[in-house]
Amino acid sequence: MRLIRLPHETDVAGWRDAARAALLVGEPPEALYWVVGDGAAGDLFEGDEAARTPIVAPKVPRAFITLTETVILHRDPGRFALLYRLLWGLQAQPQLLEDASHPDVHEAEQRAKAIRRDIHKMHAFVRFREVEEPEGAIFIAWFEPDNFIVEAAAPFFMRRFTGMRWSILTPDRCAFWDGNSLRFGEGVSRDQAPTEDRLEALWRIYYANIFNPARLKVAAMTREMPRRYWKNLPEAELIGPLIEAAGERAQAMVAAAPTAPSAHAAAEARRRPVAPIVDADPPQTLAEAKAQAVGCRRCPLWEPATQTVFGEGPASARLMMVGEQPGDREDLAGAPFVGPAGKMLDRALAEAGVPRTEVYLTNAVKHFKFEPRGKFRLHKTPDTGEIAACRFWLETELAFVKPQLTVALGASAAQALLGRKVTIGRERGRVTALPNGEALWVTVHPSYLLRLPDEEAKAREYARFVEDLRGAWAWRATK
Repeated sequence: MRLIRLPHETDVAGWRDAARAALLVGEPPEALYWVVGDGAAGDLFEGDEAARTPIVAPKVPRAFITLTETVILHRDPGRFALLYRLLWGLQAQPQLLEDASHPDVHEAEQRAKAIRRDIHKMHAFVRFREVEEPEGAIFIAWFEPDNFIVEAAAPFFMRRFTGMRWSILTPDRCAFWDGNSLRFGEGVSRDQAPTEDRLEALWRIYYANIFNPARLKVAAMTREMPRRYWKNLPEAELIGPLIEAAGERAQAMVAAAPTAPSAHAAAEARRRPVAPIVDADPPQTLAEAKAQAVGCRRCPLWEPATQTVFGEGPASARLMMVGEQPGDREDLAGAPFVGPAGKMLDRALAEAGVPRTEVYLTNAVKHFKFEPRGKFRLHKTPDTGEIAACRFWLETELAFVKPQLTVALGASAAQALLGRKVTIGRERGRVTALPNGEALWVTVHPSYLLRLPDEEAKAREYARFVEDLRGAWAWRATK
């Protein structure tokens, strides 16, 4: 067995060169032993002329290169041998990575998944502490990643905190940003990091105020915020007391009287003129329909809502997207898809190559249905009667816009368009006929992606959502 010594833990280039050389002379995986240590001794193949004689030209798919760059960040000492076994196997089986049941493929994917999760946790749980220095404030954080991910995770902080001078200290590696360049250095011990700063009291006040006891799910919270990270989080000391008091606070919220609309919402409602309660003559244009909808009284949802939220977009759009109903932000702004779900939709549209400016966006129900809980307005799903009452406006929009393809975002939108209950999983991602014969494409609502507690599931479902939008846009282009 031949020993291959790499100079450091994340030496992708060193592993690649050594693996390629070993492969060229046909050294099988069991003939190699990989270690990491200081002062690797020069040319590992010195004196071995046979090792320098090319036998074959190794070929690997691009996916293997990406997988290698990720897996090599894992702390498992066996990762170098694992990657070489995969490289060896790919020469005889080019589609090996597509065999998820292969033990090496499965192990490598699990290692890669752990790396992505570790990077995500570092992005989420690094907490900077301010330290005054003669040349100004510097922000220092201490973090203990599970794997060798500092170099991979640091660019996120560089982009997010460009204007700050900061350092992230870890036992393995440290990252330093001076406002112009990102540097890395050796790891340090925890006692070199600050333990408190003047901003932490404010941070704890902020955390306590955004904690919503009515939505507490301890299992989901600890899954997303594992306890091993708590020791470095200033807000961690609040978590226990907030959980203990959550039940009592939630009961108090239920018993509390509904909250009056905010001053902003009330002012906005007063600013907007109230249209006639009864429907006027049938609208002749999309603009007339929008004006008439302002005074819609077809169901009781108009009364607590701030305003009608009609559709927006070009009247000649070839693609129309229909959501369920406006949310809290949309209700205040008077425009569809401007809140968190709208931002998720914007991102997905951009990735799918769908220009939002060429899409008409609307909702099946034009008023925000909610339930007041303390200072929050909690979303409530519109019932069948409310969806049916608002169908007039949706059909009016369809009649004026005449899209080549309508995309239903979620079950309520699909129900409004098809006139029946819809199971998204059965009808998703393909063309269905509307009652009038026009084409319909069904997918999930972007708010569904926001509610997923598991990051892996969120990433997977987001990719499916983007693929759905891409498919709808491509189908429309063929017409």
